[in-house]
Amino acid sequence: MGVLYDYFTAPSDDAAAATIDRLGGPGSQTVMEAPDAAPAKRGLFGRKRPVPEPQLGIDEGLPIYDTLSVKGIDPLVQLGTLEELLTGRPYDDLAADPRSGKDLASANGGELLVLTITDSLAAALANASDERLAQVAVPWSQTEEFWGQADPEALAEFLRDFASLARGAEEVGQRLYCWLCV
Repeated sequence: MGVLYDYFTAPSDDAAAATIDRLGGPGSQTVMEAPDAAPAKRGLFGRKRPVPEPQLGIDEGLPIYDTLSVKGIDPLVQLGTLEELLTGRPYDDLAADPRSGKDLASANGGELLVLTITDSLAAALANASDERLAQVAVPWSQTEEFWGQADPEALAEFLRDFASLARGAEEVGQRLYCWLCV
């Protein structure tokens, strides 16, 4: 079992934060529905009546956000290193950016989180060519966070998909976020 990361676009921080309770992430309309029963009470003979279990449900009113799902690429350190390589901006400056991994929502004791992605990374991805992304993937694959052993071609493919997500967000005036599930 690992950490699941869904990078997604949303129109605002509030809209992004509202995805916290979705089962399957921001690209899903599946939610946990609370049972319609009263809390457990003692019955006639002192036994607790069973409480109905929550059920899965579909909320068709929820927007489905453009999403890129991945394992093993975290939004703080690894994307910070990526942004440093892509933009030349020092990592310490990136870490100090108020949108660098800002916690918008959390649930289940931190097992579910919604975090912001910096606008500068989103812009750099949106403006990068496929050739530039492939070039950056090589040194990024050799970083300490990947134990120097990541596949640069697989990372370049992720970067192309991530750049496409960033371009889509830019076109409609949205921002990038990360929904993660431990």
